[in-house]
Parts: sequence; C-alpha cells; structure tokens
Amino acid sequence: MASGLRMNEVHLSVDEHPHRVAAGTTLAELVAGLGHTPEQVGTAVNGVFVPRPSRATHVLQPGDAVLLFQPIVGG
Repeated sequence: MASGLRMNEVHLSVDEHPHRVAAGTTLAELVAGLGHTPEQVGTAVNGVFVPRPSRATHVLQPGDAVLLFQPIVGG
C-alpha cells in the first residue's frame, strides 16, 4: 500500500527546493498549504506567470517548477 501512496504524489520544486504534493493539487492549494494568502504572493509555473484567478484550476504536474514572489504594486 505504501508504494500506492507514492504513486499519488507529484514531485516538483518550489523556489528551487524539492517539494511533494498529492496528485491533483492545484496551485491555489499549494499556496495556501505553504501558509500564504492569495494576495501575499505572485506565482509562476515553469517560468509562466499564473494569475490569481487561474490558480484554482491550475493542477500541478510532475517536474513543475513553481516560483512564489512578492507582487509589485504601484504605478
């Protein structure tokens, strides 16, 4: 049964550090699971910006490189 659990994990990187999440985890769930509110961080996956409204439908895939960054505000 333990090997079955491993198959349900996705290995990716978050800010260049190895990380594992359950298969089917969305970017929004990852951000929340890391203790951030949606407004606290900007997000990119594999170098592509993912806007806040799209995080809930962006399912993380094996090997994804997730970057969390401080959003820039101003004008």
